[in-house]
Amino acid sequence: MSLSQPSDMKASTEQIKYLTTRLLAWLWPRSLLHRMVMIIIVSVALAQGISSFIWVNLFTKQENTALVSNAEQLANSAASTASFFKKLPLEYRHIVLDQLRNMGGSRFFVSLNSEEIQLTPIADSAQKHLVINKIHDILREKLGPQYPVKIDFSRPDKLKVLNNNTLLSELPPSWASYSLLTHEQNLPILVLQIELSKNEWLYLAALMPPPYIVEHKDWIPSPQLTTIILTTLFLLLFTFALFQWQTQPLARLARAASDMSIDLHQAPLKEEGALELLTATRAFNQMQQKLQRYIADRESLFGAISHDLKTPITRLRLRAELLDDETQIEKFNADLDDLEMMVKGAIQTVKDTDIHENIAEVDMLKLIHQVCEIYPQQTRIIGHYVAPYRGKPLALKRCLTNLVDNAIKYGDQALITLMDIGDDLHITIQDRGPGIPEQQHQRIFNPYVRLHQAEEGYGLGLGIVRNIVHAHCGDIELINASDGGLLVKLRLPRSPYSEL
Repeated sequence: MSLSQPSDMKASTEQIKYLTTRLLAWLWPRSLLHRMVMIIIVSVALAQGISSFIWVNLFTKQENTALVSNAEQLANSAASTASFFKKLPLEYRHIVLDQLRNMGGSRFFVSLNSEEIQLTPIADSAQKHLVINKIHDILREKLGPQYPVKIDFSRPDKLKVLNNNTLLSELPPSWASYSLLTHEQNLPILVLQIELSKNEWLYLAALMPPPYIVEHKDWIPSPQLTTIILTTLFLLLFTFALFQWQTQPLARLARAASDMSIDLHQAPLKEEGALELLTATRAFNQMQQKLQRYIADRESLFGAISHDLKTPITRLRLRAELLDDETQIEKFNADLDDLEMMVKGAIQTVKDTDIHENIAEVDMLKLIHQVCEIYPQQTRIIGHYVAPYRGKPLALKRCLTNLVDNAIKYGDQALITLMDIGDDLHITIQDRGPGIPEQQHQRIFNPYVRLHQAEEGYGLGLGIVRNIVHAHCGDIELINASDGGLLVKLRLPRSPYSEL
């Protein structure tokens, strides 16, 4: 058929749009439960972030205060040591250095060098500059500006001592055992070099007491981060369980409200949940009971009127037979035939439209194949994968049967296409007939309206189809196809609560 290739391309395009829509819906959930969980996640993340920011700032402030205090003590000790060596005669300095190395007595590793030692500094950080600036200010104040001071931090494995060719690791362990105990943690060492005179540099190296300066500092310490993660996970778990428990009655109420347009005779909802949900459920049950009683009364009244009309129609037929004028008899019988057809049509409309059956998951592709079984040569189905549809199986089958029968009856062939577009199931049926004038597209759905008087029927088929489609909250549209034939489009929306 000439329509097959364009229809396949259009179906593929619509399928891609559907998958894209479903992906966006998954990324931005629409259910109350998922939205509440998302709000909780954002709220917890903001709360934890703000509290962590405050905690880290407070901890950093306390740490910096301790660093400044330690830097002041080290600076004062270094100033005293420098003053001591500056006043000590040259011939005694090596004796004092040997005593410090062998017996301790100073928090510094001390040496007198003939040149400035070039260090391999650690990475820059705010704490490093804070300590260096504080020590530099104190030494400048204590010793005066005439003594140049070089201050930096270096790792023990890269620390040079005595000269630019000797590493700390090459010295005997006892030389640094009193002041540079860094074998386990490899902590940075503070190095101060003070030029006492030309080609005479006082070299002081020491470990900073806790808190230690680290090169790569985590924004949040590991113990604090672990606590935040565990607290957040447990809070989200319990919050999700609580909201799921509380929203289950709401989900059942939403599904019942959605299904009520199709199944008015569904069982009443169990009244449970929070006070607001309890009140809403009770009001829904009362509304459903009122509608059931109203519909039942109307059906009883309509059935009684239809039944009671049969008796006077029969009497009028008998009386018409007693007339002498054959022309009048034919006229009476024609009017009575029309009246009887209306009564039978009304009864048929009620029976075909108001189908009392439960809502179920319907495989629409399978259902259409069943409808088209009797027309294997005259029907073609372009069916892509579509999700099961919640509706009344018999009513939907009757609706599709009427449409396919009409397509075969008036158009000889039927091309049926199914596809999911967004949250709706779309079904199109195209025939090869002459079509319907546009001015008749709405009128053809009215009861007893028939465009082909030569064919049998009451003119109720499309009206019943529209009633069934409307009962499923859907729409039906008639379009004259550009390449000939009538195109019937059905849109059946899926319940947004079918997956809750």
